[in-house]
Amino acid sequence: MTVVFPQAAGAAPITQDVLTLPRKLPEGGPINLVGLTRDQLRDALIAAGTPEKQAKMRVGQVWQWIYHWGVRDFAQMTNLAKDYRALLAANFQITLPEVVTRQVSSDGTRKYLVRIAGGHEVEVVYIPEEGRGTLCVSSQVGCTLTCSFCHTGTQKLVRNLTAGEIVGQLMLARDDLGEWPVQGAPKDETRLISNMVLMGMGEPLYNFENVRDAMKIVMDNEGLTLSRRRITLSTSGVVPEIARTAQEIGCLLAVSFHATTDEVRDRLVPINKRWNIETLLAALRDYPRLTNSERITFEYVMLAGVNDSDADAHRLVDLIRGIPAKINLIPFNEWPGAPYKRSSNNRIHAFADIIHNAGYASPIRTPRGEDIMAACGQLKSATERGRKSRAQIAAEAAE
Repeated sequence: MTVVFPQAAGAAPITQDVLTLPRKLPEGGPINLVGLTRDQLRDALIAAGTPEKQAKMRVGQVWQWIYHWGVRDFAQMTNLAKDYRALLAANFQITLPEVVTRQVSSDGTRKYLVRIAGGHEVEVVYIPEEGRGTLCVSSQVGCTLTCSFCHTGTQKLVRNLTAGEIVGQLMLARDDLGEWPVQGAPKDETRLISNMVLMGMGEPLYNFENVRDAMKIVMDNEGLTLSRRRITLSTSGVVPEIARTAQEIGCLLAVSFHATTDEVRDRLVPINKRWNIETLLAALRDYPRLTNSERITFEYVMLAGVNDSDADAHRLVDLIRGIPAKINLIPFNEWPGAPYKRSSNNRIHAFADIIHNAGYASPIRTPRGEDIMAACGQLKSATERGRKSRAQIAAEAAE
């Protein structure tokens, strides 16, 4: 089967020609405490009138109320004096993004359409599995990349999310799942959200500082307490930020690889024109703490007649040789107007066998949430989709 790429070679932009506007906080009014690092929270409390000698203690108390107990009302912070609770209420707020819609797939996957400041919307997905539950969070409104197989990539980039808007996605999912502990109740070690993946809308490494600060909050042992080894950041290959990810965040790394030659990857993942396969792999070989227990995941979407041949499988093995890795094979999740088709099951399994026989784990991802457009590469504002006809979406994808 021969597939014609939707854009001529060299025509696809590396990033969309739009200005990425950071979230501008309103001047005056209460400050939202969600998303502040411990140091930022300390500074904010002191600025509001907390004596410096008490600041460390107050940070610990407020932090635990927000991130361990999930409390949003200062009046419920009962180990704080009433006058101090009044000071907090006068200067601060504890707010999360707004859940606009919540859809539940036949397989139990939950997708939330979430509205953030400015009226923009992103999508968040919770995927329950036996023994674990994974939350897929977004880092940007839209996406800065234009990967031709990805539905999310057809939505123009609007702005980066703040650290609070990223952390807030985990908190609102815990609200929906009823996962906050209950004071006085026996401790429940069950974690409905045991893992987090930065694989939603956006390229996390083009919003590095906010992602880093959000993950510091998520990993803090006195709050949300997700281990760094339970968090995976997925990048399309922003090479200058890869080593920094290990040093400043320390989470696991996944790479949207998807091709074994620069010619094909240039078309599928246009950022390859800036940092090609050789440059990307060199950065991955140097990734700190890289071991067999902390392997890099190579994500590889299976596109019929494009990147799924036996030759591709053998090339892939040769390219990553020496890198502790596993290859996540992703059956293409089709969307209206998509220019590709999913590889057949037989082809995917044949591809997986070649990789497995070379000594690499090659799990085939089971598509989840397809009936609610919550599967990998399908995330896109439901509101924006609803404004457009199927023909309009198909026309945009072909441009």
